[in-house]
Amino acid sequence: MAGRRVETIAVGHGYDPARHNGAAKPPVYMSSTFVYRDAAHARSAHEGYAAGRAPDSGDAEGYIYARLDHPNLQMLQARMAALDGAEACAAFGSGMAAVATALLSLVRPGDSVLHTSPLYGGTDGLLTGVMAPELGVRPVAIADALDEGSVREAAAGALAHGPLAAVWIETPSNPLAGLADIALIARVAREAAAGQARPPVVIVDNTFLGPTLQAPLRHGADLCMTSLTKYAGGHSDLLGGAISGATALVEPLRKRRTLMGTHLDPHGSWLLLRSIETMGLRVERAGQNAATVARFLAAHPKVSRVTWAGFADPASPAGALLRRQCDGAGPTFAFDVAGGEASCFRLLDALRVFRLAVSLGGTESLICHPATTTHFSVPPERRAAAGVTDGTIRISVGIEHEADLIEDLAQALEKA
Repeated sequence: MAGRRVETIAVGHGYDPARHNGAAKPPVYMSSTFVYRDAAHARSAHEGYAAGRAPDSGDAEGYIYARLDHPNLQMLQARMAALDGAEACAAFGSGMAAVATALLSLVRPGDSVLHTSPLYGGTDGLLTGVMAPELGVRPVAIADALDEGSVREAAAGALAHGPLAAVWIETPSNPLAGLADIALIARVAREAAAGQARPPVVIVDNTFLGPTLQAPLRHGADLCMTSLTKYAGGHSDLLGGAISGATALVEPLRKRRTLMGTHLDPHGSWLLLRSIETMGLRVERAGQNAATVARFLAAHPKVSRVTWAGFADPASPAGALLRRQCDGAGPTFAFDVAGGEASCFRLLDALRVFRLAVSLGGTESLICHPATTTHFSVPPERRAAAGVTDGTIRISVGIEHEADLIEDLAQALEKA
């Protein structure tokens, strides 16, 4: 598929109808185990798995058990690898399954992890609530992900604790949609840790934009993690995650996935193959709506801040980075309402088109109050330091008619 655009890759890559009885669309292989042709075939399949030889989606020789691999998983992984511009991909049962498998595989007790801030609440909880107290891992936040001095200071702080094992970059960030300079952070981290026996692995959480709007591997990332639950799935009806990168980095994660049981099932894989075909269309429409909604909110007297990346001054570091690193600002961002939590709750309770729920990236517009939902477990002082206040609302704009979204927000803001 070399040279083909993501819209074309999304529709058919990883599936050959000729190898599946001519079916125009992939069948779903709802089987937990696969029957060997004979005893020699059973031995051959296990030898292949032990050697790291994954079967392709039409190869009946290599499948053993669905926790190890299955045809729908292979199709999905081939498609996501191509979309991310990677050699290989491992798909998981959720975004957090991907996050946990990667970090617990790459980071050893006593290591440090350099990360952007704020982070998704689940990632933050894994680093600060599990890996730090139980494994002695030191997570160190970068105060300004666009400033080289800030990145160098954080990297030095991480190395002062122990080897820098991983760099976790969330861009745009959750919930504020702040941008991080992937190339800058990757370069500084590698320079700072140049004397290590194990170089740090740079991982980018690409969930807020996905492969249609951002290609982290082109900008210096080693691995690209995407919560497939969001824009890839796009209908709020499945869970999934993916990590793409070089085969040498991805294959150990596949092995660890088998042992941890964090694989993605056949039906979820099949649903994602279906949904990815329209991802570009949905993200484009939602992005157009988001621009309109962001402009409305920015002009409203009760709104004190709108974090949509499209508002960045083209001459500013954020504006220059948006043009260099991204193909759009994305449909998810945050805004602040004067009056704090009480005003936010009145607004949320008054909405009729927007749905009050966590998650993002569905066809429907979703809205939530991060301080009491997605980031509830993050201590208030760290939330505040990252810019998440009691007046912050996160919004994931969907594909409804923009006028209905504006009207709904307008009437709810009157009650805030």
